[in-house]
Amino acid sequence: MAGGKIQKKRHGAGTGGGGARLQGGIPFEKSKGQHILRNPALVDSIVAKAGLKPTDTVLEIGPGTGNLTKRLLEAGVKAVVAVELDPRMVLELNRRFQGHPLSSRLKVIQGDVLKCDLPYFDICVANIPYQISSPLTFKLLSHRPIFRCAVIMFQREFAMRLVAQPGDSLYCRLSVNVQLLSRVSHLLKVGRNNFRPPPKVDSSVVRIEPRKPLPPVSFKEWDGLVRICFNWKNKTLGSLFKQKRVLELLEKNYKIMQSLQLAQDAEMGEEKMSADDVALLANMVEDLSMETPDEKEDDEMEMDDSDMGGDGGTSFKEKIMGILQQGDFAEKRGSKLSQVDFLYLLSLFNKAGIHFS
Repeated sequence: MAGGKIQKKRHGAGTGGGGARLQGGIPFEKSKGQHILRNPALVDSIVAKAGLKPTDTVLEIGPGTGNLTKRLLEAGVKAVVAVELDPRMVLELNRRFQGHPLSSRLKVIQGDVLKCDLPYFDICVANIPYQISSPLTFKLLSHRPIFRCAVIMFQREFAMRLVAQPGDSLYCRLSVNVQLLSRVSHLLKVGRNNFRPPPKVDSSVVRIEPRKPLPPVSFKEWDGLVRICFNWKNKTLGSLFKQKRVLELLEKNYKIMQSLQLAQDAEMGEEKMSADDVALLANMVEDLSMETPDEKEDDEMEMDDSDMGGDGGTSFKEKIMGILQQGDFAEKRGSKLSQVDFLYLLSLFNKAGIHFS
C-alpha cells in the first residue's frame, strides 16, 4: 500500500459514491495509506529490480489486497512474510490465497510493523503507507541480522531526500544518516495514476543496501556532529560552532572526558557502531522526518565572543576554531559536506578530545 499526505477519515467511514473499494465492497481507508498499486507492469518491474533468489525470505509491508504478494510468490522465493495492520486486508489476503498452490510459502502477520518484532528476512520489497516512511527506514536499518537489500516505494520527495548528494537542495540530515548506514539508489519514478485511489503525490522506488561492515564510528558521536551542522545547513561551520550553546555543550563533554582520564585517541580508533548504537535511530524519527525546519535568521544564532577559558588559559572557542581551520572546514557548510568530510571532521574533533555525546 502507499499513501500521501491525505486528511484522515473516521475509522470505517465509506469513500462516497465513487470511492474505491475492495472486491467484497469494503472501502479503502486513506488515513491508513490504502492506495493499491494497480499497474501489473509496474508490479512486475519492482519484483524484477529486487533481484530475488530461490533461497530468499521476503518481507512485504502493507500487502493490501496482495497484488505484489502474488508476484513475489510466483517469483519462486522460499517464503513471503507479509505484515498488515488492517484486519480487513488480512481477511482479504487469506481469502485470495486460500487454495493457491503457493499458499504454503506465505505467512501473514497482522500488526503494526513499527511495533512488532520483525522475523528474519533476506530482502524487503514493499509499497508502504507513506506516513511511516522515516520510522520504517530506520527500523529496517537497525534490524539484525542485516538483510541484503530493501526495494521500497516512497513518496517521491522523501525518496529524493534519501538519495540527495552534497549541494542538492534536498540534502539534509536524513540523507547523511541514511547514507552512512546504507547505499541508496533511485530505481524508478511512479506516477500517482498507477494507484487506486490515486494519492495526491507521485512516488519513487528506491533500493537500500545496508553497509557491511558498518562504518567504524560511534553513531552517537556522528549524529551529534551532523545535528549541529544541519541546524542551519547553509551557515558556515565557523559560524555554527561559535554559538554559545554549542561551545558550552562541547566544553562540558571535554571536561568530563578529561576528568575520567580516558585514552580517547586509542579508544575512538577502535570504536565500532554496534547494533544498539544503530537502534538509536528509531528514537530520532521526529528529527529525521521528510520536512526540514525553516532556516533561522542570522540574528537568532546566539553567538559567543567571550573567553570560555577551557584549556589552560586558551579560549575553548579558539580550540574549536583551530580544529575547523586545521581541516579547512571553517568556511564550509554542512549542506556541502560529503560522508568522507563528516568522518574526517569527526576524527579531528575526537583526536583533540572533543566529543558530541
